[in-house]
Amino acid sequence: MPYNKNMKNNSQLQVRVDAKTKKEVQKIFDNLGLDMSSAIKLFFRQTINSKNLPFEIRDENGFTLHNVQILRESVASAKNSSKSFKNSSDLLKDVLKD
Repeated sequence: MPYNKNMKNNSQLQVRVDAKTKKEVQKIFDNLGLDMSSAIKLFFRQTINSKNLPFEIRDENGFTLHNVQILRESVASAKNSSKSFKNSSDLLKDVLKD
C-alpha cells in the first residue's frame, strides 16, 4: 500500500450493530448512493456543523420529544377539565384547535 501522508491523521472507529439494523440502513444508503463510511462521515460533519444531532429524535410512534411533552400536558389538562371526550382523537382535535 502506498504511503499517504493524510493517513496519520485518520482514526479508525468500530461500531457493533445487529445484522438487521445494518442490513436496513445499508439498503437506504445504497439507494442514496452512499457507502457506510461516507454516510457516517456525513453524519459526523453535520453534527459538527449544527453542534448538535443533525435531526430530531423521535420515538417508535414518530413523535418528537417536544410532541410527547405536549401530549402529556394535554392529557393532564384533560384529566383536570370538566370536558369529556369519547376518544383520544376528539381530545387531540380539541387541543389542536387552540
